[in-house]
Amino acid sequence: MGTRWTHPGSLLVLLYLGQLLSWLRIVGDPSLDIYYNETEAKLFLQFYDQTASNVLKQFIEATWNYVTNITKPNQQAMLQKELERSQFMKYFGTRAHLFKIAQFQDPAVKRMLMLMAAQGHRPALGDTCPLQYNKLLAYMETTYSLAEVCLDEGPCMPLEPDLEEIMATSRDQKELLWAWEGWRDSVGRQIRPIFWRYVQLSNKVAQLNGYKDMGDLWRAKYESDTLEEDLEQLYRELQPLYINLHAYVRRALHRYYGPELINLRGPIPAHLLGNMWAQSWNKILDLVLPFPKKPPADITQIMKTQHWKPEKMFEEADKFFASLGLLSVPPNFWKKSMLEMPTDGREVECETSSWDFYTGDDFRVKKCTEVTIEDLLSVFHQMGHIQYFMQYQNLSVIFREGANPAFEEAVGSMITLSASSHKHLFSTGLLGVQRQDSEEEINFLMSIALEKIAFIPFSYLVDRFRWKVFDGTIKKDIYNQEWWNLRLTHQGLCPPVPRTEDDFDPGAKFHVSASVPYMRYFLSLVLQFQFHEALCNASGHVGPLHQCDIYNSKKAGKILENALKLGSSRPWREVLKELTGQSNMSTKALMSYFKPLLSWLVAENVQQGEILGWPDFTCSFEERSTNTVALLGVQMKPDQVTFGQWMLLVLSLVMFLVVLGLACRLYFLEKQSLGQDSVVLSTLPSTYFLGMPAEPQQAARRQWILLGLCLVLMLCVIGLIIRIFTHHHRTPPWMTAE
Repeated sequence: MGTRWTHPGSLLVLLYLGQLLSWLRIVGDPSLDIYYNETEAKLFLQFYDQTASNVLKQFIEATWNYVTNITKPNQQAMLQKELERSQFMKYFGTRAHLFKIAQFQDPAVKRMLMLMAAQGHRPALGDTCPLQYNKLLAYMETTYSLAEVCLDEGPCMPLEPDLEEIMATSRDQKELLWAWEGWRDSVGRQIRPIFWRYVQLSNKVAQLNGYKDMGDLWRAKYESDTLEEDLEQLYRELQPLYINLHAYVRRALHRYYGPELINLRGPIPAHLLGNMWAQSWNKILDLVLPFPKKPPADITQIMKTQHWKPEKMFEEADKFFASLGLLSVPPNFWKKSMLEMPTDGREVECETSSWDFYTGDDFRVKKCTEVTIEDLLSVFHQMGHIQYFMQYQNLSVIFREGANPAFEEAVGSMITLSASSHKHLFSTGLLGVQRQDSEEEINFLMSIALEKIAFIPFSYLVDRFRWKVFDGTIKKDIYNQEWWNLRLTHQGLCPPVPRTEDDFDPGAKFHVSASVPYMRYFLSLVLQFQFHEALCNASGHVGPLHQCDIYNSKKAGKILENALKLGSSRPWREVLKELTGQSNMSTKALMSYFKPLLSWLVAENVQQGEILGWPDFTCSFEERSTNTVALLGVQMKPDQVTFGQWMLLVLSLVMFLVVLGLACRLYFLEKQSLGQDSVVLSTLPSTYFLGMPAEPQQAARRQWILLGLCLVLMLCVIGLIIRIFTHHHRTPPWMTAE
């Protein structure tokens, strides 16, 4: 999933170039309507187009230099360019508002001015606020990029590839827990103290642009008054797929890990699903394969056997687009992209992204590529971004972006549906058998569902969470609580260990730390299948949708090309109709693709008597895997806790012996006193109790009271020991039924 860096540049740079001064002399007085007519608007837009490309290039170049070589000087250069860009956008966005576009005749002019007025991200916030805001963003992103989890005595592991490899391949739940919790401690806890300030400044940015809050600004990119209602409707239509997949996977994990970890009526612990964020479950395919006697070929191993390299993976994707009659990447792509993890010691940000440098021949991908089938499909996805950039490069700068943010993601993902098909993998030599039987097809669809269907609720809730944070519905003192409420409600997942408000688990996801909107990925799930169905129909495909491969179809390529060339020059509904014949997003194509699997899942779940959903809202928690454990409210190392527990046990034994001795003494004292006549007793000397003289009977009563107190105290100590030894079965307060 790519991050697209397309932020306009800097007023200071324009002034330096001397291109702005002449235009300012002409339209310097906003009160003169004659200078804000349609003719002047065209001149204004032409001037913007001539200068913005240069500004954009400088800003993006500085950002690229930083994320591919994380150093203080590169960070300062990036922040300076970002500050200048903010001033540029403030100026042009303000001027765009002055034109009375309702009276204009040219729809392209009206749309460009509207987009320019709306796209002013991060305007000037006074003299110091923009720098503070940009530093906050840089700090959060850098914290994420440089975070590592260290063994007690051993090396430290970054997320890529080490921790992700553990999450994907380990079946030791304690090792999984160590990686899961360690990553959140390394990232989320560092970001937690400043996230509320980021929220404040983000909202101030949005309000200066005329929006209620940052969530409102993000939603505006979709140009829809009914976006939230539409999202909810799409999500509900897709729920049957997810609910049935969840129940089936939960049963499979129960068979493997047992009832100690998996409750067949409850949520799934989030560390057992093969992914650091449990957003994709395809790495546990071996545990959940419907027909294990017919396992799919290990494409990753085949690639390695055939000596594939990262560059070959990109060449294969480029070849696919060329087969459709689309553009091949220019030579600069191969010279300037970062296709592998550098070996020269540089610190880099490995989060995969695609970049447009606004020069017409400079497009790049930043990816720490591994030779795996997952990375091969990721490469196809990124090359979809690059193809989009190349197709709309001749448009005005304002229109050089996707029809909406989800379109940019859907194009590449749509191509992966063909690239991952059995037919295409056979044609590339990665599979040796031409056809699948019905059981092998169910296995194949399961592998796709573990990536696509498992992702539905996660892609939906990330921005639902942030929108509520931005509008104040979720307060800063319950960030983590509400994050897990959403994950429980929508995903049926729970944390494997208790979480507190010292934690900030949303920050362990790159897009939260880097302030990248996420709803695009949910919508792209729907759109990619719509695109796929339309292009498969155009290519003449007959049969189930999951068997389609549009490779080499010039007709399908032409339809795609016509849509991509439009960029954002027309409303996205018009572009969608151009590509699919439909003007609304629909889940029908997605449901059609997975129809055979859904039928199989429903039958399997009915046969097993599965409970759909998670009516039991509790999880069994393991002891925290970090270096400290709580004992009597004090955090100690595990060996110290063990010593303390033994000391308490010895103390309770000593107290037991003391109480036993006291009881024996009282028994003999009572026996002696009962044998005496009351008159004789009255003449006996006083007995001493705790150093004070007392009658024997009075001393005996006091000793019985002391015995009772000792017994109560001993029971308290024993109860405390039992509680300490079983404290890991606690349930956090937010894991209760809503």
